[in-house]
Amino acid sequence: MMSNRLVDPLFQLIHSLEKAEKRHFKLYIKRNSAKEDLKIIQLFDAVAALPEYDDRILLKKLSSIEKPQLANLKTHLYKQLLASLRLLKSNDSVDLQLHEQLDYARILYSKGLYYQSLKILDKAKILAQQYHQDSFLIQIISLEKKIETLHITRSMTDRAGQLTQQANQVNDKRKVITQLSNLALQLYSWFVQHGHARNEADEIGIKTFFKEALPANAVQLAGFYERLYLYQSYCWYAFIRQDFLMYYKYAQRWFDLFETNKEMIEIETGHYIKSMHILLNAHFDLRNFSKFDIVLAHFEKFALSELSNKHDIFRVNSFVYINSAKLNNHLMQGTFKEGLQHVPALTKQLKALEIYLDQHRILVFNYKIATLYFGAGDYATSIDYLRRIINDHIDLRGDLQCYARLLHMMAHYELGNIELIESSLIKSVYRFMAKMENLTVIEEEMFKFLRGSFQDPSRKVTQALQEFLAKVKKYEKSRFETRAFAYLDVISWLESKVEHKTMSEIIYAKYLKSPHR
Repeated sequence: MMSNRLVDPLFQLIHSLEKAEKRHFKLYIKRNSAKEDLKIIQLFDAVAALPEYDDRILLKKLSSIEKPQLANLKTHLYKQLLASLRLLKSNDSVDLQLHEQLDYARILYSKGLYYQSLKILDKAKILAQQYHQDSFLIQIISLEKKIETLHITRSMTDRAGQLTQQANQVNDKRKVITQLSNLALQLYSWFVQHGHARNEADEIGIKTFFKEALPANAVQLAGFYERLYLYQSYCWYAFIRQDFLMYYKYAQRWFDLFETNKEMIEIETGHYIKSMHILLNAHFDLRNFSKFDIVLAHFEKFALSELSNKHDIFRVNSFVYINSAKLNNHLMQGTFKEGLQHVPALTKQLKALEIYLDQHRILVFNYKIATLYFGAGDYATSIDYLRRIINDHIDLRGDLQCYARLLHMMAHYELGNIELIESSLIKSVYRFMAKMENLTVIEEEMFKFLRGSFQDPSRKVTQALQEFLAKVKKYEKSRFETRAFAYLDVISWLESKVEHKTMSEIIYAKYLKSPHR
């Protein structure tokens, strides 16, 4: 069950505030103080002091506030906090600056000062054009048209034509951007729900959807946002289909788009941070070790910058993506025990940031940490982390839900829990994966091996492992069958069993031999 600290919006907002933001709020309220406002300061202080949100504890602390008043006071406090933050952050982003300029222009227009309104709109238009803010351009042009239509102003003979042409151009541009951003979002949503394409039907479905949704002239588009969402769409399209070369190609283009339009890094910092995360994932999938290190070093340097720490969302996402990449680095090099040294501190930091983290992020971290423990031979702790995924019943990432159960069964196999596997695990995991349409040849062979290995003497088990390994290796280049390899390094696990080495030794040896190191 989710704790109160994760569900009460006021608690979340107050506990996300920095010292400067809290101080500004107190000054903001006291400048316009009234009795009710003094009460919300008391409420603010009381909520800030709570480790977990609880109405009962809050009412005990605030004897001057009756229970029926609490809901209204909380709503009032929440609105005042947002108003204070808006005032404090008004110059922090182009979005807020443009909102402010539009508000000023509307106020001046309503006062009948439409010449002054048009002057502000001129400045706002230049700013919006400079940073490709077409949604604001539409609003600016719309207000200009309204003023020109209702009043005799400075109109020139071609003023109506200019505004009409500008409005048409921006609308056409926004239509394409909307199509591409919708496409990117829908593909990402598909991946979060299902993971990689499971079979030929998924592949055909994704290809058909992509082809029909992609604007006809998409590859010729030159605008910043058109290319941003185009590259994102291709990234998710390729990633779902496990076309990792295409995934890398468009991840690099996404990142390079910002490197060649550096002024947009400050405007779309979130997308820039995501581009580094996606590029790191692409290098991870292709085992481009040296390029992975270069991008990670660049990302870590950026994470220390003032811009990356300007807003909580940038700081948190940078932390999440960088730490995810560091875990991936240990997974692909086989340095499991070294990776586990960072887990206690990482777990503590994730707990501190839980109000910012969605369930998908937590799910992925739990799976990566479980895989590290499995690779390091600590199967019991691996099971503990896998249970967090299995028992959460989150309707996300059906693929990870499946492979968490498979890895859970493999960990019990390593622990020698034969009865548990034979009596319930094999049947329940098989049913779950079949229901999720997640069974490939690799999984079928895994179940076949596990069913037969318990009754066989050790000599036969060794032979069965060798046969299993030989079968699996045949599918190493088959895209749908190797879907399992994106989640479980089955080949390295089998090689470790056959060669009587640890998984760490097997994977690290491959790393040392890699031409991309």
